Amino acid sequence: MQPGFTSEAMVRDIVLQFPKAADYFKAQRIDFCCGGAKPLAEAAAEKGLDPAAMVQELNKLQEQHPVLEEDTAWNEASSEELVDYIVNKHHRYLREELPLISQNVTKVFRVHGEDSPHLGEMHRLFNMLREELLQHTAKEEESEFPKMLAYTQNPTEEGLAELRGLLHNLEAEHDGAGEILRELRRVTNDYTPPAHACTTYRLTYARLEELEGMTFEHVHLENNILFLRYQ
Repeated sequence: MQPGFTSEAMVRDIVLQFPKAADYFKAQRIDFCCGGAKPLAEAAAEKGLDPAAMVQELNKLQEQHPVLEEDTAWNEASSEELVDYIVNKHHRYLREELPLISQNVTKVFRVHGEDSPHLGEMHRLFNMLREELLQHTAKEEESEFPKMLAYTQNPTEEGLAELRGLLHNLEAEHDGAGEILRELRRVTNDYTPPAHACTTYRLTYARLEELEGMTFEHVHLENNILFLRYQ
């Protein structure tokens, strides 16, 4: 029997111990990556949810889905393995998917934007997010990740001081992306297409919601596992 969670547990710690909780928090619209450094009770209160009921649901989920060793493998993985996974899964996903999502967002805005002004806001927010994510990931691969791995091989006080400054900036960029994702969710009414929406319209909302979920996982691996090793 695994120990149960309490309302005082940090949201990010719950996800680190029980990765399936990420899906639960996504469904409850609770940010476990950028906003994960707060107790569950506080996160629940912000959304008007009952923390006691959430604890009960999480503990029930944990009983139904026992944590396997591979579920929490990233907590124990080397920084090199973790960086490799982030680059090959998450950065690659962004490079492949963002141009395709962009085509969908642009098409829906051009065809339906006149009747639905919120699509202009969706188009603006998505393009801002796309630029920020691509610049951010390129910077991580070219500069920040190599510096982290170099420090791991040869730790120095100067290296750690530099890394802490860099990580502060990366986390601020994560917060900025999280804010844009929250706005995208708001303007699309939680990615709920109108009844008259065509297939492309529906696909666009589905792809944007998938992008949100992937970005949450991506930022969680960085903020809550990788970056903490250098703080």
